[in-house]
Amino acid sequence: MTKEILLVEDDIAFSKMLATFLERKNFKVTSVSTGADARMSLKEKTFDLLITDKKLPDDSGMDLLYFSKKEYPDTPVILMTGYAEVASAVEAIKMGALDYISKPFRPEELLMVIEEIGEKKPHVSTPMVTSEEKIVNQPVKKESSFVEGISEVSKKFNQYLQLVGPTNMCVLIEGESGTGKEVAANAIHQYSDRNDKNFIAVDCGAIPKEIASSEFFGHVKGSFTGAINDKKGHFEAAHKGTLFLDEVGNLSYENQIQLLRALQERKIKPVGSNTEIEVDVRIISATNEDLVKAVEKGTFREDLYHRLNEFSIHIPSLHERKEDLFLFTEFFLAEANKSLNKNVLGFSKEVSLAFKKYAWPGNLRELKNVIKRSVLLTQGDYIPLDAIPREVLVVATTGNKQDFNKENNEKQLILNALKEADQNKSKAARLLNITRKTLYNKIDQYDLDV
Repeated sequence: MTKEILLVEDDIAFSKMLATFLERKNFKVTSVSTGADARMSLKEKTFDLLITDKKLPDDSGMDLLYFSKKEYPDTPVILMTGYAEVASAVEAIKMGALDYISKPFRPEELLMVIEEIGEKKPHVSTPMVTSEEKIVNQPVKKESSFVEGISEVSKKFNQYLQLVGPTNMCVLIEGESGTGKEVAANAIHQYSDRNDKNFIAVDCGAIPKEIASSEFFGHVKGSFTGAINDKKGHFEAAHKGTLFLDEVGNLSYENQIQLLRALQERKIKPVGSNTEIEVDVRIISATNEDLVKAVEKGTFREDLYHRLNEFSIHIPSLHERKEDLFLFTEFFLAEANKSLNKNVLGFSKEVSLAFKKYAWPGNLRELKNVIKRSVLLTQGDYIPLDAIPREVLVVATTGNKQDFNKENNEKQLILNALKEADQNKSKAARLLNITRKTLYNKIDQYDLDV
């Protein structure tokens, strides 16, 4: 069956070139140049994929992403960005985009990303899908995407995972975006005696508060408009297994109360049902926010924080574990070779040096994407400099003078979002996937002149 793609790009020549290439690859492409036309097309027709530029003449690709994930959550989205917009691309991933691709790029690179969509889409679907949830039914398996580093911070991190894994303690994983929090949670699951049961991963930031009860606890047919079938919630799906709540700080206060009650009583009641269901679920949570400060400000319940934080683990950023870089590059190289059916042997000396100089603000997610696209473009045995994205090379040649610690990353993300939103703080908060109140607090905290 031919896949339908909606391409949103205001550079007509570039759009025509991409559409022609994709149509030769047996895709059916509808091309539009504005956000308004894209929204109209989405309303009139069902697409298998939305590809949009980040900057549009009448709209923002981030706003279009937000609209698409809210109204058409089953439609995967790929965001096209400028080469220097990696931080914004990371935010797009948090908002629900399945991937991003940096301009300038070759059509073959886009094709590779599209082919990955089938791998990333959830394997379990229901008539009413309302979030970018990832449900993974896994038997016991020791082979995983978890790489044990050799740096001191990695050794400590690995010890914590192995220590807490066999227990039933609730674990809170803290760290920057793209550091692999879901991989770490899965590793904890594999170390536990629940590893032959389900591991359910849920992006809390992608669940609208109005239907969170249905997402977590399920609903019965006819309980509300749109409930055309019974739906099993995340808690029931994770019974006897592990439920991973990514970006748990994004839950509304009301949803926090419901979650706390389920954890305390170990019982859930589907929306519209009078029957309670007993559940045995281990909770692993993750956040890149400071929940202690959220508790102090009253945006996150203190009792829920203590319930989730029976054991906390900080997952180090890639910048903190530079000694492990070669382990991750080799791992992602092997993954890329397998996925693309290639046999690239390694990296040129110039590329290895550029990798060491680059700060990797997008962490492991960015490293993985860079390596896979570079493997696609490599014709010989070793990845050359011209296969590496421009943002990596710019830093490698000019030097990276900024200390990419957590505070600097957060300040830069806020400034980028405000610039993208033309200083509209409500829109910037939405881009950052935080509340307007949190944004104002961050602006005061960092004394930003905006």
